[in-house]
Amino acid sequence: MYRLGIDVGGTNTDAVLIDENMKVAAEVKRPTSEDIYEGIVDAIKTILAKSGTDPSSIRQAMLGTTQCTNAIVERKNLASVALLRIGAPATLGVPPMTDWDDDIRSAVTAEKIIGGGYEYDGKELAPLDEDAARSFFREIKGKVEAIAVSCVFSTIRNEQETRAAEICRQELGEEVHVSLSGEIGSMGLIERENAAILNAALFRVAESFTGGFAKSLEEMGITGADVYLSQNDGTLMTMEQARRYPVLTIACGPTNSIRGAGYLSKMKNALVVDVGGTTTDLGVIQKGFPRESSIAVTIGGVRTNFRMPDVITIGLGGGSIVRRTPDGRVTVGPDSVGYKITEKALIFGGDVITATDIAVRLGMAQLGDSGKVAHIPREFAVKAMEEIKSMAEDAIDAMKVSGDDVDVILVGGGSVILPEKLAGASSVKKPDFFGTANAIGSAISKVSGTFEKLVDYNKVPREEALERARAEAVEMAVEAGALRETVEIIDAEDVPLAYYAGNTNRVKVKAAGDLY
Repeated sequence: MYRLGIDVGGTNTDAVLIDENMKVAAEVKRPTSEDIYEGIVDAIKTILAKSGTDPSSIRQAMLGTTQCTNAIVERKNLASVALLRIGAPATLGVPPMTDWDDDIRSAVTAEKIIGGGYEYDGKELAPLDEDAARSFFREIKGKVEAIAVSCVFSTIRNEQETRAAEICRQELGEEVHVSLSGEIGSMGLIERENAAILNAALFRVAESFTGGFAKSLEEMGITGADVYLSQNDGTLMTMEQARRYPVLTIACGPTNSIRGAGYLSKMKNALVVDVGGTTTDLGVIQKGFPRESSIAVTIGGVRTNFRMPDVITIGLGGGSIVRRTPDGRVTVGPDSVGYKITEKALIFGGDVITATDIAVRLGMAQLGDSGKVAHIPREFAVKAMEEIKSMAEDAIDAMKVSGDDVDVILVGGGSVILPEKLAGASSVKKPDFFGTANAIGSAISKVSGTFEKLVDYNKVPREEALERARAEAVEMAVEAGALRETVEIIDAEDVPLAYYAGNTNRVKVKAAGDLY
């Protein structure tokens, strides 16, 4: 029995087969096509032919995709959204989407703030104004494609959001897509509301890539597999969850690479450098999972506070274009030939000097026809490599939390452009199958559950509160599809909140386990 992992990047679509012993049985790397599903089918067809695997022996299939990220950044294929905020009169002074750019704000065609909401301790600010909610939904019927609902402190109590969703479905039908902020974001009304709006706007994109993935598997005869999508905390979700929470797939590519790097290197704690064709992503693996960002994350100009990996991206990749400036300096990127590297790079018969050409010229990699770069002056190549090395080392320093050297894992097809020694790194490891670490990370991912709540330790003792949170997180992981006996707590924190009454702490626990 096999697992199939696929990761669609901007340059390449990677696919791997993992056998029952959790070993890599086969890997392929194919150029990403303009129609990504042609690329997925091509990758599946190639890996099945290469491995000789019977499609019926694939029992699980996992996909990581950049579709949602691209839709937000490029402002394409976004659904029209109506926003209902439950929080009058307390939140009237802070209108929704005040800092959004006009081109993304236009996705929200109707908005309203109605009475309701909670205090930090779960007490009602005001009862939900059901009449106002019902009136709003009647006004927008037939005018929007999705609904976002946000409520003050809905991460503490979600009854008012849930009731608003019930009223919405009564008025607009059971099939309407409703995003509830309390199910997506964390503390902080505005950022959580923003995340709910983006989630609602992405529902058509989600239906497209989930349906397309299922169709591509069926076309290739993979009909008996359980299908999962990668999410950005290094774990998996079902197709149904992906349709409900597409925003959680954002940044799953770097996350998959981080997970894959840890798995291949057998290192639980390290800094991961994932070099693609266009960009390099740097992240940190802690206890086998990506380190999460502790600050609000901006996606396509929109501030959000749902979970995201702590990742730095720089404009350096295997396809980065290398030039000499009029004053004699050598520059690398940030522009790249991207997925056309096999056409444009010198070693493949093209006419553009890329970072990969430099690595081949200096004998660091054996790709294409090295004779086609022999004419590049060595002095020029050395200067270019110094710039490549400097860019990577500066990014490594930016990711570190202390001045100490750290273990570094190099992955990604473009990592051939980096040397084996880097300043700030105590060791540099490039494991086997480094080129498809992202697809491997997708294939070996676990399922998780995260529990988060504000607790007053004056009312509930700390140890009791943490024990309850651990139990809740385990149950959430099991409900998501994890084998109970494999579930373990992978992260736990409690942070005192001095600006709340009493001895209030934010308790957050995450558990993860293997799939059934």
